[in-house]
Amino acid sequence: MNSHICDRTVSFSLQQKHKRIPCFEQSPLFPLSLSIMASWMSNITSKASRLYFLLIILQIPLFRIPCRSGMCSTPIEVASSQLIANEIFPPAVVKALLYPGAVVHGLVSDMKLPSWDNILNIYNMTEAKNASPMVDLQRLEVLAGSYFSVAGAFIGLLKPGRMTLFGILLTVWGLVKEGILGKPANADPTQAVYVYPTIVLALICAFSSIKYDIKKATRRSQTKPIAKPLESSSKLKLK
Repeated sequence: MNSHICDRTVSFSLQQKHKRIPCFEQSPLFPLSLSIMASWMSNITSKASRLYFLLIILQIPLFRIPCRSGMCSTPIEVASSQLIANEIFPPAVVKALLYPGAVVHGLVSDMKLPSWDNILNIYNMTEAKNASPMVDLQRLEVLAGSYFSVAGAFIGLLKPGRMTLFGILLTVWGLVKEGILGKPANADPTQAVYVYPTIVLALICAFSSIKYDIKKATRRSQTKPIAKPLESSSKLKLK
C-alpha cells in the first residue's frame, strides 16, 4: 500500500516538473485593430499639425503683449519684430512670413489685398530698430516660445514633433508669469497682457500633433512567457 502511494507521488511530481503554464494567445484580429488604431492616430496627428500651421501662418490672435513693434497678438508678430530689429534675416523673408496673415486681415476688414511694399508699415515694424530691447528681454519666454511655435508649425507639416508643444507651452508660461505673477510689473493699462481663448485651440493642436508609435508601445506592453517551475520544488516533493 505504501509503495503504491509512493509511486503515485513520484509520477505526479515528475509531471509537475515538465509542466508549462499556458500563455494567452493573441487574437487574429489584434494586428488588424492595431493597424486601424495606428492609421487613426496618424490622421489625427497630420490634421492637428495642419490646423496648428493655419493658426500660426494666418496670424489668428492668441494673446496681446508688448513687443518691439508696439503690441503683438501672434507668435509671428513677436518673432518678426525681433528679426527686423536685429536684422537677422532680410526684410523680404519677414514680409513673406507676415503676408498671409495680412491678406486674411485685409479681406476681413475692408476686402482689400495689402501691398507687398507696405507690409512692414501695416505691422508698425519700420521703427522696431529704434525700440528698446528691454521689451523683449523682459519677456524671453514669450519670445523664445514664439520662435519655436513658428518653426514647429513649418516643420510639423513635414514631420510632426514636439517643437510645437514646447513652443506653445513656453509662450503660455511667459504669459502666465506676467499676467498672474506680475513679472515684469506693468502699470500702463494700454500695455496690459491679454490671453485669447484661441490659445486653448493652439494647445490642443500642439498636443494632438505629437506622433505616437502605437505598435512599439504595444510590443513593450505584451506579456512575456512565464518560466517553468523551479526544479528545487519538484525535488522537495520527491523527498
